[in-house]
Amino acid sequence: MIDISPSVMQFLLAFILAAPLIGAAAALLPAPPGLKGKSPEQAVLRHGVTVTGVILAAAIALTLGFDHDTPARFQATTDISWIQALNVRIHLGIDGISLPLLLMTALLFFLCALYSYYKLPQGPSPKAFVALLLVLEAGTLATFAVLDLLLFFLAFEMVLIPMYFLIARWGGAQRQAAAWKFILFTLLGSVVMLLGLLLIGLNSGTFDMVALASDNGRELTHTTQILAVLAIGIGLAVKTPMWPLHSWLPDAHTAAPTVGSVLLAGVLLKMGTYGFVRILLPITPGGMQTFAPYLGAFAAIGIVYGSLACLALARKGNKGDLKRLIAYSSVGHMGFVLLGIATMTPTGVNGALFANVAHGLITGLLFFLVGALKDRYGTADLDTLAGATGAALYGRAPRLGAFLAFAAVASLGLPGLAGFWGEMLALFGAFDPAEGLSRPAFLTYMAIGGLGTLLTAGYLLIVVRRVCMGDPKAKSAAPAALPDIQHYEFAAWTPLVALTVLAGLWPAVLLGLTDPAVQKLLAGGNS
Repeated sequence: MIDISPSVMQFLLAFILAAPLIGAAAALLPAPPGLKGKSPEQAVLRHGVTVTGVILAAAIALTLGFDHDTPARFQATTDISWIQALNVRIHLGIDGISLPLLLMTALLFFLCALYSYYKLPQGPSPKAFVALLLVLEAGTLATFAVLDLLLFFLAFEMVLIPMYFLIARWGGAQRQAAAWKFILFTLLGSVVMLLGLLLIGLNSGTFDMVALASDNGRELTHTTQILAVLAIGIGLAVKTPMWPLHSWLPDAHTAAPTVGSVLLAGVLLKMGTYGFVRILLPITPGGMQTFAPYLGAFAAIGIVYGSLACLALARKGNKGDLKRLIAYSSVGHMGFVLLGIATMTPTGVNGALFANVAHGLITGLLFFLVGALKDRYGTADLDTLAGATGAALYGRAPRLGAFLAFAAVASLGLPGLAGFWGEMLALFGAFDPAEGLSRPAFLTYMAIGGLGTLLTAGYLLIVVRRVCMGDPKAKSAAPAALPDIQHYEFAAWTPLVALTVLAGLWPAVLLGLTDPAVQKLLAGGNS
C-alpha cells in the first residue's frame, strides 16, 4: 500500500462521488469538434468510458491509500454542516465494510461503459444513455460512502429514475411493465423506509450514522427500535430483494438491457443488504434481535424458493428464459446474505459481506454472458437455445462455453472460487447465532440453506449441460457461423473472472478488511 495524506484521501472520495454527476452533465453537451470521432454517438460513448475509467482509477488510488492496519476506522472523511435546523451533515467516509463495495461498483460501471462502447443497446439517444449511466453510478457510489441517514436516503433514491429509464427505453419485450413494477415496488418501500429513518433521527436528536452506531441504540426505546427496524427493513428488503418482496426483480432483469441487468444484480441489490449492516445492526440492535428470527426464516425460504424456481425454468419444455433464471438465482443467493445478517454474529455478517461482493462479480459475469448469447441467437429462451440435443457451445464457440461453465460453477459455490466462502460463513453463523437468538430455529435455517446449495448446483449444472454440451452438427437456433468471444467481451469479462478466482483462493484479502469493521460495528463502536 502507499502513503497518501488524509487531505488527498478526502479529495479522492469527494471526487469519486462528484465526478459521475459532472460527467453526466458533460455527456449532454455537444462534443468538441476534434473529439467527435467517426460519429457523434461514438464521442459520447468514449466519454462514458473515460469518466468511469477515471473514477475507477481514483477508487483504486483510494484503496491503495487506505490504512489496512485500521480498517474499522472511517477514513477519507468529510464532515460539513448542511441543514442546520435538522442537524443534517454532509458526512462522508469509508471503512473496511464500504471500501470493497465502492471499488466493485466503480469496476462494474467501467466494464459496462466499455461493453456499451462496442455493443450499445437499441434505444434512443446515446447521450441520454451515458448520462443516465453516470447518474446511476453517482447514486450507488454515494450510498456506500455517506454517513448521514438522510443523505443515505437521498443516494438510495437517486438510482431509481435512471434505472427506470434504462429499462423502459433501452430494454426488451415487456420493458414498460417491468420498469413500472420496479419503480412502484421500490418507491413504496422507500416511503416506509423514510418514516423509519426520521423516527430514529428525531428520537435520538441526530442523523449521524457514526454517532448513532457508537450509541448502539441506548437513546432509543425498544418500541422505537422495533418500529424503526420494521419500517427501514421493508424498504431495504424490497431492494435486496427478500422473498416475498422480490417479484419485481425477474421482470426487471428479463426486460433490462445487458448492462442494466449487470448493474442491477451487481450493484443495486447490494444497497439493500448494506443498509441492514450499516444502519439496522449497530443503530437498532434490540429491534434487530426481535426481528432476526423472522429475517432468517424469510432468508431460508428465499434460498429454496429461488432454487426451485430456477429448477423449473431449467427443465426441458418449460420455455425458461435464461435471464429470468439468473434473476431467480439472485433471490436465492441474496437469501444467504440475509441469513448471515440475521445471525447477528461476526462470522455471519462477514459471510454476508463476502457473499455480497462474490454475487456482484459472478452474477454480473453471468448476465454479461447471457446477454452475449442473446445477441448471437436472438433469444435467451433455454428450450430454443438447446434445441433437441443441446446448444453445444463447447463445439460452436468454445471460449464462450468455457466462460459460461466457469461462471456457473462459481455461482454454485465451488470451493476455491469466490461464491464458496460467503455462503459457507453465513451457514456457520447460523450454526451458532448471537446470544438471545433461538439456536434450534437457526439450525433449521442452516439445514434449509444447505439444501439450497444442493438445489443451486442442480439447476446450474442442468443449464451447463443444455447450453454448453450437445451435438455441434445438430439443427439448432444457432446461426451458421456462431462468433466466439470478441475482444471487447474478453476485456469486459476477464477482470470479473480474475477477481472471482483471487477472492476464492485468497479470501483474507476481503475478510481482513471487513472483520475488524464488523467486530467494531457489533460491539457498538467499541472495538
